[in-house]
Amino acid sequence: MIEGLISFSLRNRFLVLLVAAGLFAWGVYSVQINKIDAIPDLSENQVIVFTEWMGRSPQIMEDQVTYPLVTNLQGLPNVKYVRGASMFGMSFIYIIFNDDVEIYWARQRVLERLSSAGNLLPSGVTPTLGPDGTGVGHILWYTLDASGMDLGEQRAIQDWYVKFALQNVPGVSEVASFGGFEKQYQVTVDPNKLSYYGLSIPEIIQSVRSNNNEAGGRKFELSGIGYIIKTTGYLKSIEDIENIPVKTVNTIPIQVKDIATVQMTGETRLGIFDLNGEGEAVGGIIVMRYGENADEVINRVKAKMDEVAKGMPQGMKFNIVYDRSGLIEESVSSIKQTLIEEMIVVSLVVILFLLHWRSAISIIIQIPITIATSFIILNAFHISSNIMSLTGIALAIGVIVDNGIIMAENSYRNLAIRQQELNKQLKN
Repeated sequence: MIEGLISFSLRNRFLVLLVAAGLFAWGVYSVQINKIDAIPDLSENQVIVFTEWMGRSPQIMEDQVTYPLVTNLQGLPNVKYVRGASMFGMSFIYIIFNDDVEIYWARQRVLERLSSAGNLLPSGVTPTLGPDGTGVGHILWYTLDASGMDLGEQRAIQDWYVKFALQNVPGVSEVASFGGFEKQYQVTVDPNKLSYYGLSIPEIIQSVRSNNNEAGGRKFELSGIGYIIKTTGYLKSIEDIENIPVKTVNTIPIQVKDIATVQMTGETRLGIFDLNGEGEAVGGIIVMRYGENADEVINRVKAKMDEVAKGMPQGMKFNIVYDRSGLIEESVSSIKQTLIEEMIVVSLVVILFLLHWRSAISIIIQIPITIATSFIILNAFHISSNIMSLTGIALAIGVIVDNGIIMAENSYRNLAIRQQELNKQLKN
């Protein structure tokens, strides 16, 4: 078979050159569109289901949320196994699919199964899907540099302005906020006053909810002009909450301020984010969407940051604390330099050992063609250009030319022997 292939190639040299040129051109195009990252993504093909039920112990979360969801999600097609984890007020379900399953197909199957899980969970508990990212999707971390600004104000800007703007960047799955204080109104109820007025916590909660609402009326026309009637009842200040009536006793309304203290404060924190030992900071984590090009996504995020910075308060700016693009550029440039050096060294070795420039060129030309063609295979198997894949190509350069050197040297030697024999015959 090998002999027949060699004979066919020798008889159709133009066709072989045409195929090689086509593969090289296709390979160059594959190099340009190949995804670039610093490290390979070896995470499992998984979908995360997150459920929040604040104030409940891990055991309650396990019994009433995690266990029903795990049993309900069992039996999905192409699932290897389902894991569950329960903690205070939160439940996580990890559905691990087979590696050949398309991630968005898997998320759709999980959503379909969750639609029927509502009857298994307590009232008001709704499971949600986690972001469509992976364990190595944290491509950029940033903080907001605003000296003199309150941490609560910084967190508000991050949550209600910066986060929404950066989430619109193509390839970004999620922007996770961290640090600072999440502002909230807190109503601290006096239990003695509750007992005195005969009230309960659910009554106070219902009163606050019903008074933080907006109702629509109707439209009517007067003198040829249409008017829309509506009532605006959204709470805007501490005083609005304090003046909410909860109960009426002897025609006297009992207001929230009579039984509780209302204040503006931050949500209870389980930790802080400290930057270089210089104090607390507020920022976010950019999580890349599954299967995206990390280098391109980072560049798009940075360009969007320049736009977002124009709308931030005076003196506030972005401070990038972790940027994978630097590692990507260093990794790829290092491997590229290694590839070039190896190609030069191998070419010199081939020329010195064979001492025949035509044979050397026939071997050296294999290197760029084979390397470019290998990127076609990388794209076919959705493998990015990273440290591992590029190092494998660098290590394979010696193998690429090894067979060519052996075959060329053997052919050159046989031809030389035959030439010597012919010269002897001619002399005789």
